[in-house]
Amino acid sequence: MRRVVLYLFTSLLWSGLSFAIPGGQADSSSLPLQPVASIDLPRLMGTWYEIARTPNRIQKKCAGFTRTDFHLQVDGTVQAVNRCRLRDGQLHLSLATGRQVGAPDSPRLKVRFAPAWMSFLPAVWADYWIIDIDEQYQLVAVSEPTRKYLWILSRTTRVKPQAYAALLKRLKDKGFMVEQLLMTQQ
Repeated sequence: MRRVVLYLFTSLLWSGLSFAIPGGQADSSSLPLQPVASIDLPRLMGTWYEIARTPNRIQKKCAGFTRTDFHLQVDGTVQAVNRCRLRDGQLHLSLATGRQVGAPDSPRLKVRFAPAWMSFLPAVWADYWIIDIDEQYQLVAVSEPTRKYLWILSRTTRVKPQAYAALLKRLKDKGFMVEQLLMTQQ
């Protein structure tokens, strides 16, 4: 028993030191993800084209031509109309409702695809955080606290290579494995 306690203590000590010793720092993927400081929600509204995303089961059937249209509702919620082209050429539509969490300029949103009558259930709401956005609101990166999902969206179907490369560097610095991104055909 004494050995087990000593082992656990030593393990905790070393793991704690890895945050404090230069060169032994935890990589950025182990640090909590931080969204941008604030957003102007009305400026975020409109059409956004998906440039890239991490693989996910939600969009498994999407072959490309993916976009989202955000509409601010009278009650302050956001309606998101998501569309993509399926492999057989058909258009797939899905509707989501979003709401800001916190202050009116909060970059943290919650979204749900479930019917409105289920909105009282916390499990139907997913995090949708703005983690990077340019000053002109033309290029945005969206994720959630675990970094499982990542979307890069643009107001246009094409992004300047230097702007995209700079965004990828910032995302990598935030602990994302940008090599896993799937480019979206537009």
